[in-house]
Amino acid sequence: MSSHRTGLVLDFGGVLTTPLLPAVLAFEQREGLAQGACINALYMAADGVRLTHELERGQITQAEWNAAAAPKLGVSPDNLMGRIFADLRPEQALIAAAAAAKRAGIKVGILSNSVGLAPWNLYDGYDLDALYHGVVISELVGMRKPEPGIFEAMLKLLGLAAEECVFVDDTEEYVQAAEALGFAGVRATQPEQTISRLEALLGVSLTDPH
Repeated sequence: MSSHRTGLVLDFGGVLTTPLLPAVLAFEQREGLAQGACINALYMAADGVRLTHELERGQITQAEWNAAAAPKLGVSPDNLMGRIFADLRPEQALIAAAAAAKRAGIKVGILSNSVGLAPWNLYDGYDLDALYHGVVISELVGMRKPEPGIFEAMLKLLGLAAEECVFVDDTEEYVQAAEALGFAGVRATQPEQTISRLEALLGVSLTDPH
């Protein structure tokens, strides 16, 4: 029996996109904010974290988040989430690796904590439903990573057990939560390192030979 995993579950932002932090820092610079102001107010301060968790669970809309978050920064609420992440781009190496895994017979799913879907949609242009075997967006299921239920929803879509899957995320806390359920966890850092680790766990080549 092969010890290789047959399922691959990928986070979206920071895995299939370029890293989030440089985008946030560029937003701060464009808006004339002190470096770290956005991260501190929205992702570290307790009420900012609460707002973000409510958005991820679909308890508030992105427009409501924009309206509540903007005063914390002293900026306009107009498409705030879209402005914060305006510099995100597709991480082509990981997108290609996911496609290669799928061609090799690996079941590939996307498991993402949502940032809301309107007025700005992070997932636009990525064709997730067509390209992957299953997609779980947190606000659509009312749960967020690292809650076990959201991982279970993903496994159900793929028809696999956690022990058959690899989980990739740029957030250590979520990787650890997946590992506790039986996934092989990979913390996404540099695309080349991530892909190399995945090749070892899945037992397939994920890069086109040059």
